[in-house]
Order: sequence, then structure tokens, then C-alpha cells
Amino acid sequence: MNPSVTSRLMILSVGAFVLAIDGFVLPGLLPEVAADLSVSVAAAGQLMTAFGVTYAVSSPVIATLTGQLDRRLVICTGMVVFLLGMVLQAAGPTYGVVMAGQIVAALGAAAFQANAFAVAGVLAPPGRRSRAFAMIAAGAGLAAVLGMPIGLLIGQLWGWRGTLWTIAAMAAVAAVLAGLFVPSVTLPATTMRARLAVLVNPRILALLVVSALLITPQYLLGSYVSAVVGISSPGDGTAIMIALLLYGAGVFAGTRVIGRFADRFAAVAVIVTGLGVVALNSVLLAAVQHWFLPTLAVLFILGMTALSLVIPQQNRVFVAGGDVAVIALSLSGAMNHIGAALGAGIGGAVLAGAGPLWLAPTAALLALGVIAVVLITAPESSAARRTHPGRGRSRDVRLT
Repeated sequence: MNPSVTSRLMILSVGAFVLAIDGFVLPGLLPEVAADLSVSVAAAGQLMTAFGVTYAVSSPVIATLTGQLDRRLVICTGMVVFLLGMVLQAAGPTYGVVMAGQIVAALGAAAFQANAFAVAGVLAPPGRRSRAFAMIAAGAGLAAVLGMPIGLLIGQLWGWRGTLWTIAAMAAVAAVLAGLFVPSVTLPATTMRARLAVLVNPRILALLVVSALLITPQYLLGSYVSAVVGISSPGDGTAIMIALLLYGAGVFAGTRVIGRFADRFAAVAVIVTGLGVVALNSVLLAAVQHWFLPTLAVLFILGMTALSLVIPQQNRVFVAGGDVAVIALSLSGAMNHIGAALGAGIGGAVLAGAGPLWLAPTAALLALGVIAVVLITAPESSAARRTHPGRGRSRDVRLT
């Protein structure tokens, strides 16, 4: 890949890291947040729920309203809004103010994320779009590895507010870098009617269902790593921390390797194979979850599929979206959040009703069901294959 393109994608990856790390540091700080704001830990946990819901609802709305704007402007504005949200949280004296800060930060993240993928899709050379997407996703993968340790370390030194001030500072750096190095990109002009037509496009709607279900089995397990590890190491906080770090390392590793496979092989084949790995390893986890070391090995492999399968799916959505790819990508991102929440919800129900031993078998069955859904939405239509913003219609895309 051209060094200039790679450096620009790395800037977008830095932004993705900053946005994602907020979600990984907060869970480890919830007791301190709750005590400082005089609320329960459960109420403090609703801060993360507010972020996810706001992101899912606002992402397609923002993409629709900003469809004619320069993508660099939207990306930089999104990071600045995220920065303001982090400042509001770090300085917020009450639970309500901190909650408002989470909502503002989610609006900024929603503006940044889909547009970052859209710019990556335009910048990518022919046959390397998935690798471009994977480079951005690697930022979120790295946050999965470093988020909790960084949050706990800074939290011990400067408290939970110090952690959020640190994220705000990183957001400021990311905004400046984006303004300086991300190119100006204007996608093909479309009418508001064309942008809204995405919502009734059968092809895109089918892909959005896949986007929602694609990560549900992984989040069913990933949301309850502590419960899974507790089977072999009950009450061992160190064991849980090691497992979370290895799971996060798997997430990062998966985003680093998936791009080459997704560019070389058909997206559907990569997704189905990945879900097969999820199903197989979930069965394996059910067999070895009474032993700590084998559990760690399986969790690492499962972590590799947590975000990586989103990459070929984003590629499918980008191609199907055509001139309104940003809106399609934003809807796909929103559905990813819904799928993550669905996985966590199913996992919580299984945990409460049947216990941790049944988490892995349930994930295996769910993965097999998602494979069936993916195959129903395949193969890609010939029209979708030919549609690629920035390829074959470069006169409609302005890149400076």
C-alpha cells in the first residue's frame, strides 16, 4: 500500500483507538465512579448503555444530514465533539452532567466512525479495501488490549477523572492529526431522497441484519469472560485480568490478519469460516472450561473473531451502499452495537437462568444460526459488485 495512504489510514486508526479506549477503561473504574457520584454501580454502568444507544440512533441520522459535506470536516468535527463530551464527563460534578457528557461523546464518535471507514474505502488501492478497513479497526483492537490496564493505572494515580482527562487530551491530538493529514474527500452528490432510500433497500437491509448478528455470539462470551474464567478459577481477580488481556490481545491480532484474507477471498467465505471458528471454539471452550490454561487459549482465539469479522462485512456494506456508502456504513455500525447488546443480553439471561457452564454451548448454537443467515444473504448481487465509490466513478469523488 502507498506510504502516503498508509500514513493517512494510521491517523484514522489513532482516532478509532481514542474512541474505543473510553469503552474499555470505564468498566474497570465503575466502583470509583459510582462512589464519587453517589450512585450505585449499576447506575454508573448505565453510562455505557447511554453511549451505545446514542451511537446506534445518531450514527445514521448524522450520516444522512452530512451527506454533502467534506468527510474530513465531519471527521474532525466528530473528534472535537467527542473531546467536548470527555471534558464534560471529567469535570462533571453530578451524575446527570456526566451522563450528558457520555451522550455528547457518543454523538462525536458516531460522526467520526462511519466516515473514517468511508474515507478508507476511497483511499484504498484496488483489491486492498479490506486491509484499509482492518487498519482502522486495529485501533479499536489495540484499545481492547491496553484500555483496561491504562484505565486502572491512571485511575490509581489520578482517579477516574484523571483517566477521562487523559482520553480528552488524546482526542485533541487525534483531532489535530486528522485536520492536518486526512485528505479532503467529497463523495458523489446525492439527494435526500436517495439517502433515505437506503432504509428500504432490500439488499442493504439484509446486510444490516447480518451486521447485527455477526458479533452476537462473540459478545455473548466476551461480555462474561469473568464468569467463564470463574469456572476454573473462582474468585481469582488476577486470573480474570490475565484472561481479559489475552482476549483483548486476540481482538487486536484478529484485526491485523483479517484484511489480507478478506481481500484475497470472497467476503462471505471469510465470514462463514470465521463464524465456523467461533462455533468450533465455543464447543471446545465448553469442553475445557474447567481448566484455566486451555480456557485462556480458546479465549484468545475467540477474541480474534470479536471484531475481525466486521471487516469483510463492512466491505460488503460499502460496495452495496454505492453513492450513499457512508449512510450504509453508519447503519451497519449501529447494527453492530445492537448485536453487541443482544449478545450481552442473551449471555446475561443464560448466566442467570442456567449458569456459566451454558454460555459456551449457547454461543456455539448461535454462531451456527448466524452462518445460516449469512448464507441466505449471499451471493452478492452483480450490481453491488460493480458499485464502488472512488473506483470506476472517480469523477464523482473529489480527493485532495
